[in-house]
Amino acid sequence: MTWINGDIAKDFKLWPAAGTRATYDKAPLRQRYEGAEKTLFTINKAHMVTTLLAVGILGCGQSEAAVRIEGQVQAGGGPLANSTVTLWAASAGDPRQLAQARTNSDGRFDLSSQETPGADVILYVVAKGGEASVNKGSGDNPAITMLSVLGNSPASTVVINEMTTVASVWTHNQFIDGTAIRGHALGLKIAAGNVPSFVNLQTGGWGAAIQDAVNSSQTTTMANFATLSSLLAGCTTRVRPDACASLLDATTPPGGKAPTDTLGALQSVARNCAYRPERLIALLDAFYPVPQGKNLRRTPYMPYLNYAPSAWTLPLKFTGGGLSAPGKIMFDVEGNAWTGVNFIVGSQASDDLWDGNLSKFAPNGRPLSPETTGFQGGGVEGPGFGTAIGADGNVWVTSTGGKTISLFDKSGKPISPPDGYNFGGQLGIMQGIIVAPNGDIWTLDFEKDQVVHLPKGDASKVKFYCRSTDGKPNKDNPCKLSGPFHLAIDQQDRIWITNAIGDTVTRFPASDPSKVEVLQTGGHSGKGMAIDSQGNAWIANTLGTGLDVGTKLELLELKLTGRMSQLHRVIFDYLNGNSSLGNISMLRPDGTPAPGSPFHGGGAWGSWGVAIDGNDQVWSSNFAGASITHLCGARTETCPPGMKTGDPISPPGGYVGGGMQPLTDIGIDPAGNVWVADNWQRPQSCFAPYASEATSTLCGGNGLTVFFGMAKPVRAPQIGPARTP
Repeated sequence: MTWINGDIAKDFKLWPAAGTRATYDKAPLRQRYEGAEKTLFTINKAHMVTTLLAVGILGCGQSEAAVRIEGQVQAGGGPLANSTVTLWAASAGDPRQLAQARTNSDGRFDLSSQETPGADVILYVVAKGGEASVNKGSGDNPAITMLSVLGNSPASTVVINEMTTVASVWTHNQFIDGTAIRGHALGLKIAAGNVPSFVNLQTGGWGAAIQDAVNSSQTTTMANFATLSSLLAGCTTRVRPDACASLLDATTPPGGKAPTDTLGALQSVARNCAYRPERLIALLDAFYPVPQGKNLRRTPYMPYLNYAPSAWTLPLKFTGGGLSAPGKIMFDVEGNAWTGVNFIVGSQASDDLWDGNLSKFAPNGRPLSPETTGFQGGGVEGPGFGTAIGADGNVWVTSTGGKTISLFDKSGKPISPPDGYNFGGQLGIMQGIIVAPNGDIWTLDFEKDQVVHLPKGDASKVKFYCRSTDGKPNKDNPCKLSGPFHLAIDQQDRIWITNAIGDTVTRFPASDPSKVEVLQTGGHSGKGMAIDSQGNAWIANTLGTGLDVGTKLELLELKLTGRMSQLHRVIFDYLNGNSSLGNISMLRPDGTPAPGSPFHGGGAWGSWGVAIDGNDQVWSSNFAGASITHLCGARTETCPPGMKTGDPISPPGGYVGGGMQPLTDIGIDPAGNVWVADNWQRPQSCFAPYASEATSTLCGGNGLTVFFGMAKPVRAPQIGPARTP
């Protein structure tokens, strides 16, 4: 017989013979197996293994914990003694307590649980109270509550400190309430998977993404993050007797009560990130004044902000996987982000020709498509604003350069023919595409002002609608389309279409495209569009209401002379000199504008994409402003107190940072993270003859920027109006 535990094998000869009382008065056995004699009275060699397994003596059968975590709680960089640490399991229901311990004088703890976490569970640890060693004699601090979300398979050693708390709160903003974390399995998995982007859970120091080349010194996120951590440390270490009271007062939400602990304070800030941000920054000087004769504050975390942010956001940027100038963003059933990209990485790209492929990113921003090239084939060549994902996981992409429709499976393998679907050259520059709830595919020909319909996704049964009558300008086609850009389907199975060269949307029943309605939006150059849960259509108008007659005529001339490749140059030049341009329209289900529509505020400048979150709040990406606009939607009860539909929740300049560049689309994933497409990097490089050799590869934007936990989650893939998971 082979014994699993070597020590047991060596001591086997020390056991009494069969039929005698097991007294084992040998010292090594007494030390190793003390307590076993309470159970073992009569044994023999035949059943020894079974008996030892039953009482947990053998290595394979001892009561090994299913989860065992050692760690340290820190405050202000030093140990936090006598803090109560609790291990929790989070799932869709109420969290379950698995273990609890108290830290020693070095802040160390040891937790173990016999319960094996299920696949849909994430683990997290909460530390409450304790005395900071950096301020000995300060006594127990009941205002301390810190957090580390560990995921489903945590490391055996972890740290809980201010940085892990900030990272865990922002990523889990949509799932946390006090110390309780709960939510749908995919959302929790995504949220936990993003914590390491901010912080190393084993050391409590910086994570990988936040200090990489496209973040770190390129954005203010590190400074925002470290400043929040230092302000939290002001309370956890009691840098002043009133430090905790000051922190809790400065984080009081609008119309609410002051939080009672540090964890509640951070949740209040994360959920009201644009509400009086100057209150917190004032505490930086109060907690950590610059010493006389010195230049730097003695904050426990660096770097720190020099002045108040417009909002306490923590965006991160991700790139790779063949990404250059991303267009439309869509999420699959696993929360992965897919986007068609305008250009090939490293090419001397220009707006005259889009030649890019398809990129895919994991929910934590890790690229899943091939580096440099992305996914190729299937006729894809220069996708624009046309990416859609069906219930089967297949990805539909339209191309501007190739003038095709392409189809890929969920692994990125092309399903469509090598030249794509082009129906004998009947397609022009293609843009928006959607999957309808019944599986039909609807897409738009931006160049030829036509609608293309693939019943159940079957390209052999293609149908064309809204085609112009021979000899008439495109603006006189049956659907009054003029540069159709994007489309959506509402709860009544009606197709809505934006017109990039005009101030209207076109609408018709999916069952009968001949019944056309043309609706005024009140804004010019409609791009993105989304339908809320009430059936209202929200349209991003890139040029707002400020388009002058000369520019309108110039755009029409481009259309009639077949020079649509210069459209963006005209729009960019006009936007660049008019920062007030851009608005968002809301049309009710009956086609009439909502009171106050179109809405301008919250940073709208060159509005491009629109997304509706699970609370029916409205999010828009701004091309010219390189910012995000956030509006109160139709369900005002989900908005901050006192707001009405169309009121801006974002600050006057919108949400900024995260290395955002001129943006096209915006999307919301199942964890409530807001993703935006950094579409252009250096506009001067996009238009010949202005591009220099040295900057000729800098036209395309170089990333996807993610704002964590800011929106109510949305089910993926999104087919039809947004729904909560």
